[in-house]
Amino acid sequence: MSQKITKAIVAAAGFGTRFLPQTKAMPKEMLPIIDKPVIQYIVEDLVEAGIKDIIIVTGYTKRSIEDHFDSPNQDLLNNLIAGGPSKKHYISELNKIANLANFAYVRQKGPYGTATPIVNASHLIGNEPFIYTFADDLIVSKKNHFKQMIELYQKFNCSVLPCIEIEKTEDFDKYGIIAGPTIGKGITKIDQIIEKPGKANAPSNLASVVGYLLTPDVFNYLNNSNYHPNKNNEFFVTSYLIEPMIKDGLNVYGLNIENSIRYDTGNIVSYIETVIDFALLRPDLSKEIKEFIKSKV
Repeated sequence: MSQKITKAIVAAAGFGTRFLPQTKAMPKEMLPIIDKPVIQYIVEDLVEAGIKDIIIVTGYTKRSIEDHFDSPNQDLLNNLIAGGPSKKHYISELNKIANLANFAYVRQKGPYGTATPIVNASHLIGNEPFIYTFADDLIVSKKNHFKQMIELYQKFNCSVLPCIEIEKTEDFDKYGIIAGPTIGKGITKIDQIIEKPGKANAPSNLASVVGYLLTPDVFNYLNNSNYHPNKNNEFFVTSYLIEPMIKDGLNVYGLNIENSIRYDTGNIVSYIETVIDFALLRPDLSKEIKEFIKSKV
């Protein structure tokens, strides 16, 4: 029997240097997509998938993330109340955000790399499977991709990596590329994963993106001195956790998230594309945005 997944770790400690000076005082995860910060879309998708406890691993400039998911302060409430019926709906919306999940916040400490937030939050996970994802990485799919990951975990009781098919040559230098036998529609039993191999050396065109669903087995590798940060003091999930798990015979599956669009909002161009796409999906905005784009192109 597989354990129910109710916990998630969200990595949100990056500096967002590509967005400086905007991100000097404001976290990149709080950049708005229309009227919501990026991280709220991630949290809402997690909650929709059944996650109850969300641990956000932050840095020293991230206090606004905590404030965002807290109850609205009295000054803001007084302002909205004074605004009359036209602003009343904001009160319920803000209270809803504060009650989306049980939030916990941990400061990131340790070497550079994607595995460090798991180390920092491990004491709050216990011996449970969990989702680990990033606060600036979005996948929009017909069916919630976190739900898809959980369903595959429930079927095989193993770790799951969400994947997308890539074509651009430069993308093979950005992601971990998986390979292995296909055991069902969109399902790969991973026997190899190579971090940023380049197109010539890539074993497939399936890229591991936006996070992981990990079983408690992963904690054995976090605490194993054989898997310490490399000479550059880097500590990555792919190289130091997933690869050793596969070598030791633990099952790890790749799930191709079909009919999906992935947005890397930590990239300036992709962030702008995300805002435009989301605006075009809004009935109250799409007409004016389309007219504006036509006038400029």
